[in-house]
Amino acid sequence: MKWITREKIKVDRVACPWLIRHFVDSQAEFIFLPHDTDWSKIEGGTVFDVPNCDLGHNGEDVSFNSILKKYLLSDPALILLGEIVRAADSHPSNPHPAGEGLRWIAHGFAELSLSDHKILEREFVVYDALYEECKRQVRKTFPRTKEISMFEIASTVR
Repeated sequence: MKWITREKIKVDRVACPWLIRHFVDSQAEFIFLPHDTDWSKIEGGTVFDVPNCDLGHNGEDVSFNSILKKYLLSDPALILLGEIVRAADSHPSNPHPAGEGLRWIAHGFAELSLSDHKILEREFVVYDALYEECKRQVRKTFPRTKEISMFEIASTVR
């Protein structure tokens, strides 16, 4: 399936393809179009992280959070990773402290003059590592809990 978003990717537009490829569509093909594209006329793919789309920002949620909700991804480590992505990509009222470091990494990749596809290729390993740390943090914070609410994760693992 084709997944379509804006070019010149940074935090959310790297995190979302990582999430999609790992948990939604392992054969995903990512297409990056100019910012001034008329997104309402796009056909033949799923649009994400662009203005006025289902898989975009909604309130304090960033596109990563929208994808988690739409595809019913409830892994506590992914929820925690979503909090970090939100903090790195937007200005939530209660940002996760790891968000600032992720923002710096994303902006650093943007300065390397790589294509969007090369950034994905190289930065996916950052999200692999961050996801593993999120799993470790969740296990450490909730060692015996099988059912954890999104609110508990977001408010406790900081």
